[in-house]
Amino acid sequence: MRAEHAAGVLEVYRRGIEEGDATFETTAPDWETFDAAKLDEHRLVALDEDGRVLGWAALVPVSDRCAYAGVVEHSVYVHPDARGRGVGLALLTALVDSTDAAGIWTVQSGIFPENTASLALHRRAGFRVIGTRERIGRHHGRWRDVVLVERRSPAVD
Repeated sequence: MRAEHAAGVLEVYRRGIEEGDATFETTAPDWETFDAAKLDEHRLVALDEDGRVLGWAALVPVSDRCAYAGVVEHSVYVHPDARGRGVGLALLTALVDSTDAAGIWTVQSGIFPENTASLALHRRAGFRVIGTRERIGRHHGRWRDVVLVERRSPAVD
């Protein structure tokens, strides 16, 4: 993922936000803010043959405490027109391959329980459900639960 992908990445993100079951965020940030928040080494885009962004995946650190140096939170978004074609699984598989190679031992995320497609995708990619954080945040005026998922790297003992 590079600056040349900014418009496409933010468009996919905006579409996910508008659907209402992807994130607590209500607006997409500008590219500079988005770019600064994501770890440089693990940012991926899926492109079609014309270079259009079909989806993206990226990581943020969970904490700056050294004990959590190998724990990250990820996001994966797929353009609505590209869903059901394996884009999400390809991105998530490439992302965990990248994190395994880098010595990251836990990749986690929080998913709204209503986002059944994302939960199924994560199961296919080897993530497990840790539990549900009930009424953890308010989104558009209502309390939302979040299902915590994680994948522990088999490469780290």
